[in-house]
Amino acid sequence: MTAQQLVTQQVKRTSYPKKKIDTLQKIAELASKYDTVIVTKLFKVRASQLMLLRKNYRSELVMIIAKNKIASLALKNSGMKNYDEFASKLDGPNALIFTNMNPFKLYLSLEKSKINLPARAGDIASDDIVVPAGNTGIAPGPVLSEFKEANVSTRIESGSIYVSKDSVVAHPGNVISPKLAGLLSRLNLKPIKAGLSIFMASSGGLLLLQKDITIDLTQYRQDIARAAAQAMGLAIEAVYTVPETMPGLISKALRSANEVAKESGYITADNAEIVLGYAEAQAKSVLDAVSKKGYKVE
Repeated sequence: MTAQQLVTQQVKRTSYPKKKIDTLQKIAELASKYDTVIVTKLFKVRASQLMLLRKNYRSELVMIIAKNKIASLALKNSGMKNYDEFASKLDGPNALIFTNMNPFKLYLSLEKSKINLPARAGDIASDDIVVPAGNTGIAPGPVLSEFKEANVSTRIESGSIYVSKDSVVAHPGNVISPKLAGLLSRLNLKPIKAGLSIFMASSGGLLLLQKDITIDLTQYRQDIARAAAQAMGLAIEAVYTVPETMPGLISKALRSANEVAKESGYITADNAEIVLGYAEAQAKSVLDAVSKKGYKVE
């Protein structure tokens, strides 16, 4: 029995308007057709951003906005493997995205499309909110108390309020108070990132939460670079000969040969400067030691 037939059978037992039945059938069909089902929160998401996403990925994804009850029923009838856990986390206004795209790739694309908005009372900081040092252009007055309450160091200079140093006024997860929202608005700061974020995804039978999908590209690059450097060091120590390690192995062999030549006094046209320089340094060291003993060396 197809997902659409299951939905049709289910809705016959319940009285649903035709529009809801169509939505149920469409969601069930899409969930059966695509590899990945993604939930995005619609908090502070503008209609223009939804339209842009649909336009940019027209051939790669389908987005549907539906109530959680309708979405849950449709996904259940689609035969989703991790339905119970997935449905239990559906709350608030959401959009469902159906795609065969890698959810990690889509996450990065969605992050790039976000815009900054002014903070409002009750908003939650997603990152550290910083009031930068410098001239605010605001004349001294009662507003100074707002800076003080936000723990922002200030001074009066040339008839304006100057922020003495960069000041963090909110950390990730902090709720923005009405006074702080007003102060940030006065400073023309827009610290709230708005746009679609992946809340969770069902992909290949796996349930991925936001923390699983979030990627710090800078840290990821650093980790890859560190792993590559460690692998190269290990390969050179083990004398593992592949094209990538040959330059390092030859350099290491040359350094070892020069050390042996220095210690043994073996001179060639290639190492004469190194061997003679080492011999001269040793002679100077002996001369200094003899001189310290009070002996004269002519």
